Amino acid sequence: MKKRVWASSPIFFVILAIMFAMTAATYFIGQTALFYVELGVSVVATIAVAVSLHFFETYVGGAVKSAKKALGGLDYQALQDFTMAVAVVGEAGDIVWTNREFIVSVSGNRECQGENILRFLYPKTVPQILEDGGTDIAVDDRQFTVYGARTGESVVLYFVDDTYYKEINKEYALTRPVVLLICFDNREELARESTGAEDARVGSEVQAKLDAWAVNMNGFLKRLNGERYLVLTDEEHIQGMMDSRFPILDEIRNIKNENNQSATISVGVGRGASSLKEGELWARRALDMALGRGGDQVAVKQKNDTYEFFGGLSKGVEKRDKVRTRVIAATLSDHVRASDAVFVMGHKFSDLDSMGAAVGLWSAINKVMNKKAYIVVNRAQTLAGQVVASMEEKAGGQQVFLSPQEALSMVGPHALLIVVDTHTPDFIESPELLNAVPRVVVIDHHRMMVHHIENALIFYHEPYASSASEMVAELVQYIGENCLDRTEAEALLSGIMLDTKNFVLRTGVRTFEAAAYLRRRGADTVRVKRMFSDSIDAYKEKYRIVSSAEVVNQCAIASTEQDSANIRVTAAQAADELLSIKGVAASFVLFPTGNTVNISARSLGDINVQLIMETLGGGGHFTMAGAQLADVTVKRARELLSDAIRGFMEKNVQHKE
Repeated sequence: MKKRVWASSPIFFVILAIMFAMTAATYFIGQTALFYVELGVSVVATIAVAVSLHFFETYVGGAVKSAKKALGGLDYQALQDFTMAVAVVGEAGDIVWTNREFIVSVSGNRECQGENILRFLYPKTVPQILEDGGTDIAVDDRQFTVYGARTGESVVLYFVDDTYYKEINKEYALTRPVVLLICFDNREELARESTGAEDARVGSEVQAKLDAWAVNMNGFLKRLNGERYLVLTDEEHIQGMMDSRFPILDEIRNIKNENNQSATISVGVGRGASSLKEGELWARRALDMALGRGGDQVAVKQKNDTYEFFGGLSKGVEKRDKVRTRVIAATLSDHVRASDAVFVMGHKFSDLDSMGAAVGLWSAINKVMNKKAYIVVNRAQTLAGQVVASMEEKAGGQQVFLSPQEALSMVGPHALLIVVDTHTPDFIESPELLNAVPRVVVIDHHRMMVHHIENALIFYHEPYASSASEMVAELVQYIGENCLDRTEAEALLSGIMLDTKNFVLRTGVRTFEAAAYLRRRGADTVRVKRMFSDSIDAYKEKYRIVSSAEVVNQCAIASTEQDSANIRVTAAQAADELLSIKGVAASFVLFPTGNTVNISARSLGDINVQLIMETLGGGGHFTMAGAQLADVTVKRARELLSDAIRGFMEKNVQHKE
């Protein structure tokens, strides 16, 4: 059929004319032999085009007759005068007949018989239109809903011009109200380092920027209190902000105090809500999510409980209140005393931080509150075997650790589960235990993930803390000053040292205060250091991984195909080691475990590896994150990682504090 359409094209008549002109020129210059050859070719081509044109006209005539017959009962002239555009299409998608309205409103007053209908339907196809109950098509500045019906060997397409209604619908969607809640998230920190006049200047500049931003979005700004603002705008302007990735974050960050500290804001956006009340609720949840991820970013909450994040390029400024820690400790004590069994559980492949936090809580619950507590751990998968062994040796015959199956058999209606060092159901040691226990407490320091444990009695989340062990070390001081002995203090100190890389990363004043408390409780730094010791094989494997690294865009990427028992620890150590290389701002190590490829990501703070890992389904911290990719090879995972890094570099501007 396509050949028939091509044969009817005027281009072939032009080509025939050129061929005969060249043949005549050859005759006049005396090339007789060549003349007869060209003449023969031209005649054959003319016959071929004539035959193709004849068959095409016959085909079109038959198709039109078939269409007329299929439309039986309808007045053909009435269909020709029909105010709706109609086209009859052949098997190959060629247009064999159209009415006058199609020529006027769809094809632009141009006869189009013989052309392919895809010219007007792209990217849709005829089979798709036949399957759908109405397909939206745009032709130039007109919009249509196309319906199709098969009639024998042909298809009749009806183009309903609903441009007006679609424009009205678009205008309605773009003018839907959107609620924004804004938090000047480091106001207290800037005020602490500034004079009263300087603090007032910074605050007024931030409010002026926000006010101008709201006006530019055809909205308004309302100050709720010293740190929070309400903005009401519409969908069209929010779409524009999302396309430009909310430049207001950079504008606010350019406002600095006399000590050259930048102001930052967090924004929660409730988009697509059915009412203003629901939009305000969504905005509050989005703002909580943005603050839980470290601030200096925009979180957009949309339908189906989905979020989209923008910004998050600055390292969070430590802002934690010891009063809140004391209140959390008192509330936790009340819930523990109201329980008949307490289980403490960390994440899968528990590390020193997860196990250290669990040990600290176990000690406080057993010694101070006189309640029976157990640590739930999968011994075959834990990376903190030395802590487990030392605790069992110290406990003697007392049972400290349970497997998830053993814990499930002990769950009662008054049981309490304390989840440490994670807040996502997918990462915990035993999802079954989480679902079985009616009362749950969460203690975690990782940046907030969209899918987190909900309906917790206590959700103690501090993204500014260095580790879960640091948080627990503070809590136990309010539960009971002398509830830790040397072994338990060393477990907590090892967790802090692991997540801070020996007090280098994410280390604040309160990190050292917690470490000082643990040292007073007898923690031996030499014994803690031995917990990080490697075997000679693991040491060799670590540096084999490091030696295979490639550095691209300040990111070192290394991988290994080895699936050994200690590969998780070895890969994490290799990622840390890569950061010591000059010119490397972030490191990524890929390693397989079964059918899954794991990625261990580290950063010195110039690159937010959490955002990169989130694009691959993972998460973590600004400077330490990870991801797991199922059913892919290491080579393919490396390609996906490279794409994620490239996308991050293209979308975000790196900021240094």
